[in-house]
Amino acid sequence: MSEAHELSLSVQYASAAKKMPTRQQFRRWVKAALEQDVQMALRIVNEAEGRELNRSYRGKDYATNVLTFVYDDTSPIYGDVVICAPVVAREAREQGKELLAHYAHLTIHAALHLQGYDHENRRDAEEMEARETALMLKLRYPAPYLIR
Repeated sequence: MSEAHELSLSVQYASAAKKMPTRQQFRRWVKAALEQDVQMALRIVNEAEGRELNRSYRGKDYATNVLTFVYDDTSPIYGDVVICAPVVAREAREQGKELLAHYAHLTIHAALHLQGYDHENRRDAEEMEARETALMLKLRYPAPYLIR
């Protein structure tokens, strides 16, 4: 299904984290989640930038793992994704997940948000989580919502 959809992806590395996915890995993960054409910039940031963006746009004074900004929700979808490398690394350690698997999950999660998925209510959350899980398994990663 996703092979038929166009992806324009810019990856920006603005973090000094030692272990981060390659541009090719990010592209593979986003393409797996495509259900329509998407133009996006994906920026990997440090904790200070992540915190500032979360405070400015969501009113929450902490760095979060991923932020998704949709600017145009008509085809092609146009938006930005910000992933905070230190938060991703900390969560992966705390949750006993492989770092790349956690990055893959959050990238897929953000790509689905860009395309209109959300988790504001239980039904939508279950639908989004099921889609994320199916994509992760297809990419040969563990199901992301297993409790360890």
